[in-house]
Amino acid sequence: MGDTQARRFEAGDWVVLGFTLAYGAGFTSWFLARGNLEFMVYVGTMMVFIGLLGLSLRTAAWPRPMLWALSAWGLAHMAGGAVPVNGSVLYALQLVPLVSEGEMTILKYDQLVHAYGFGVTAWLLWHLMARHFPDLRGTTTIRVYPVLGAMGLGSFNEMIEFAAVLSVPETHVGGYVNTSLDLVFNAAGAMIAMLVIAARDK
Repeated sequence: MGDTQARRFEAGDWVVLGFTLAYGAGFTSWFLARGNLEFMVYVGTMMVFIGLLGLSLRTAAWPRPMLWALSAWGLAHMAGGAVPVNGSVLYALQLVPLVSEGEMTILKYDQLVHAYGFGVTAWLLWHLMARHFPDLRGTTTIRVYPVLGAMGLGSFNEMIEFAAVLSVPETHVGGYVNTSLDLVFNAAGAMIAMLVIAARDK
């Protein structure tokens, strides 16, 4: 087992928490004012994860850059569903016109956020493995398992979206092709993150 020395909750952590809660409260007010119940599901999920991160901070010793990266993911996600663009929302915006065939549209803001978010997730899982099992550093195991774990959590995210589809009328999460593209970009982001970490370790 690795070094499991507890990490204290420090002033810089309060800054990250305050920033996250501030934009969370702002977007929650915006979604409620517009009757966007779909994104209230995601706000609730985000609050649960913030709680889990806070409760595990001492034992997991999350690096502060990782906490900022996670907060940025939450901000990008909230903005994606709130910021109006061209009669729709930021999530639907095509950033680079690689493919433009209906739902098979690449590269969208949504896909970039998926890749970024689950890249950060892979980093988080790598951190846990490296902290508790330092002998795995530099091995194929510690580079592959975080990718697989991030892909699994990405699938769980799609289940949350499916729950939103079932519980909230007129959701805008897309159909089968959109879900499949989300999963592909989740995996791509996770793999890129692990390639960056592997290069850094070398």
